[in-house]
Amino acid sequence: MEQYTMLLLNSTSSEDLLGNSSSDPGLDNVEQVLVPILDSLILVLGVSGHTIVIVILCKRWRRGVGRIGQSPQNSVMGMGTDILLLALSVSDLLLLSMLPFHTAAIAMQHWPFGDFMCRLLGFLGSACSSTSIFTLATLAVCRYLTVVKPARAYSLLTTRRVSVAAILVWVPACCLAVPQLVFRSVGTPQKAIDGLACFAFQTHHDQLIYGLSHFFVAFFLPLVTIAVAYGSIYMFLWRSRHAGRAPQVERYQSKVTQTSAMLVLAFTLCWLPSYGMTLALLADKGTGATGASPRYGPFAVFARFMATSSTVMNPILYVLMSEKFRQDLLRLFKRDGQRDTVNSATRNMEYPVCPRAQSTARKSRHLQQTNKIFIFERGITSHSSLHISRIV
Repeated sequence: MEQYTMLLLNSTSSEDLLGNSSSDPGLDNVEQVLVPILDSLILVLGVSGHTIVIVILCKRWRRGVGRIGQSPQNSVMGMGTDILLLALSVSDLLLLSMLPFHTAAIAMQHWPFGDFMCRLLGFLGSACSSTSIFTLATLAVCRYLTVVKPARAYSLLTTRRVSVAAILVWVPACCLAVPQLVFRSVGTPQKAIDGLACFAFQTHHDQLIYGLSHFFVAFFLPLVTIAVAYGSIYMFLWRSRHAGRAPQVERYQSKVTQTSAMLVLAFTLCWLPSYGMTLALLADKGTGATGASPRYGPFAVFARFMATSSTVMNPILYVLMSEKFRQDLLRLFKRDGQRDTVNSATRNMEYPVCPRAQSTARKSRHLQQTNKIFIFERGITSHSSLHISRIV
């Protein structure tokens, strides 16, 4: 996220594009008013939203959701989905933690945090934002395997492998961020003698190479992967409906189509303005770090707001699109005392005092679980939507 906004900070000689050509000094300083307000809103919504998501996912893990009362396949792949969602929330939270530094720099119209923080925040911002996008692409591939190839997904998408994948996506993300750590520096722009700026690159040529590479690797390729994955899911469900397969396919089709469309649409809309402006600035040979004024304009503020708002979109989509998440959210806000009272009463009713009755009840529960596993093993090779794991 911030590597693109810092490119806007560094390279803005296209004053007409940024809205800085006006003689009205209020337009020249619009970012000093709007950016702190918008960033504060995003910070509050993002931190609270992702914190709730992390708490819910951790409670699922501890409570064993996906393992008790579900088939073994849905258990494994459900936990895998939760791992990726947890990793996504963690990377977005790390990204949000850097937002106040950039907000302060924009409001003060100079970089007050020194060369080390300039390099460190540039590196972490690039790495975290790329990790978020790569995790979304990984999640799309996992959902494709779960829906289209359930038997293969059961053997591939183990909890351990998904956890390793969630960690490995940081490798290419950090590689993309290394230039931020190496080439960033603090200096004084030629057109702004009133303060220092945190430069991404000193020359237009370096900006062009890095910007295009980042656009292709951290935007275009993940977007294509997500679109192909969810497009394949839609086509599979559409063919299944017309082939007269299980009725669950038809009911699930509308849900997966809406969810996939919203994920891809939100991903594209949030990043497209920022990347579009970045490419426009890179196309202007007159732009360069040393010849730029660290000022925003109305459209640049909008592009930056859309890019930063990507960190709060996922919790909103979970609430809007996932009934399971809404149930977990309601359960989270129930009073612990009431829940403990109900659970205690349920346990007292479920287990009689007689030791022989307790033993009989445990044997009956064990037999039910054994039957579920037996039925699942017989049906594991069936290419049916009955094995589709939940969206969230």
